[in-house]
Amino acid sequence: MGKQLVPRLVRAGHEVFAMTRNASNKAMLSKLGAVPVIADALDRRQVEAAVRQANPEVIVHQLTAIDHIDTRNFDRSFAATNRLRMEGTDNLLAAGRAVGVRRFVAQSNGAFTYARTGGPVKSEADPLDPSPVSQMASMVAAVGHLEKAVLGAGWTEGIVLRYGAFYGPGTSMAPGSEQIEMIRRGKFPVVGKGGGVWSFVHVADAAEATVAAVEGGTRGVYNIVDDDPAAVADWLPEVARMLGARKPMRVPRFVGRLAAGEAGVVLMTELRGASNAKAKRELGWRPAHPSWRQGLAVS
Repeated sequence: MGKQLVPRLVRAGHEVFAMTRNASNKAMLSKLGAVPVIADALDRRQVEAAVRQANPEVIVHQLTAIDHIDTRNFDRSFAATNRLRMEGTDNLLAAGRAVGVRRFVAQSNGAFTYARTGGPVKSEADPLDPSPVSQMASMVAAVGHLEKAVLGAGWTEGIVLRYGAFYGPGTSMAPGSEQIEMIRRGKFPVVGKGGGVWSFVHVADAAEATVAAVEGGTRGVYNIVDDDPAAVADWLPEVARMLGARKPMRVPRFVGRLAAGEAGVVLMTELRGASNAKAKRELGWRPAHPSWRQGLAVS
C-alpha cells in the first residue's frame, strides 16, 4: 500500500513523512517522494518523536506485518499485525493528540470481519463478527480495538477504511504470487458450496480512496471495495479460466477443514461481502477497476 499511496499523496500536493522501522527503506521512501522517519511503531517514545518531527495535519495509519496467510494457522499469520492494530494504533493516537492532528485515517479490514449472518453484502452499519471461529478471534478483536480507538478519539476526525481483499502489484493475488499459482495448478479447491462472498479491491484503487479520505469525508467507517462482491463458487472458477487453468475441484467441508483449517472453511463458505455505496457517495471515489473480473485480467 505504501508504494501505491505515497506517490499519490505527493502528486496531490501533500508533504509526506513516511515512518519505517528499517533504515534500509530510507532510499526507497525518498525515491517515492517521502521524507523517511525511522521509528518502531511499538515504541511509544520513538513514535512520539517521529510524529513531532513531522508535525502533521493528518496521520495515515497503514501499519501491518502480514507476510503470508496460512489459513490453518490464521491467528499466527495475523499476530504481528494484531499487535500493530492495538499497540501501534494507541501509540499513533497518543502522538497525534500531542501535536494536535486534525484527521486520523486508519486501515481496517472489510474482507474477513463482518458478521456471518443475514444478507450476503454488508454496509458500514452492520456489525463485525460477534462470534468468530477461534483462529480468527484475535484478528477480529484487534480490528475492533483499532476502530473503537480511532472513532472514539473526540479530539480529531477519525476515519476508518475497511479495505477489501487486495489484488494487484505486491499483493497476495499479484501475477505469479503463491495464491495465483495455486489456482493455476489446480490446488485451490472450492470448499462445500463455495458460498462465502468476497469483496475485492485493486491496491491502486484502495490507495486512491485513501487519498480521498485524507482530503474529504467525515468521521466514520468506509468500505473500500469494488462494485462486484462475488461468491467463491463464482470468482474462483472465473479466475482459473482467466489463467487458462482447469476448473477448480470441489471438496466437502470436512476435507477443507483438514487442509485449510476452520478459518479456511469460513473464508470459503460463510464470508460476507461489503458495499461501497457510502465511499462513493461521501468520498467521491470510484474504483478504476470496478470489478475483479476486469482488474485481475490486466493486473
